[in-house]
Amino acid sequence: MQIRTFRPEDQKAVIALWQRCGLTRPWNDPALDIERKCSEDPVLFLVGIDEKNRVMASAMVGFDGHRGWLYYLAVDPDEQRRGHGRALIEQAERLLIERGCPKIMLMVRRGQPELEAYYRAMGFEENEVVTMGKRLIEDD
Repeated sequence: MQIRTFRPEDQKAVIALWQRCGLTRPWNDPALDIERKCSEDPVLFLVGIDEKNRVMASAMVGFDGHRGWLYYLAVDPDEQRRGHGRALIEQAERLLIERGCPKIMLMVRRGQPELEAYYRAMGFEENEVVTMGKRLIEDD
């Protein structure tokens, strides 16, 4: 897998990947999520491509000056368990370290013990926090 920065022509394939991996939700328009990311810091939106130049993985990375965040980490189910997720996380970490980011965070929806175990094996720990959110803009 080659890792590169997202390109606009990747959008359809990335959204299909997210849907296949169960990452999309009715209240989040994935096209708007991509548009918002690309307007903020597009260098931190990564895709993994296979030898035929097809999108097979993604990682949307954020940095607010205090913490880094990992969103939309996805690897095509047919390509999982081959180190692709690890490679994306490691690339995200390198990019964040270059920006002086001291810590990377991610959120895992409850009820996915295998995914929690995967991230623990990557060195992530559950924090003693409650993550709260408030919608500022409704995606129709």
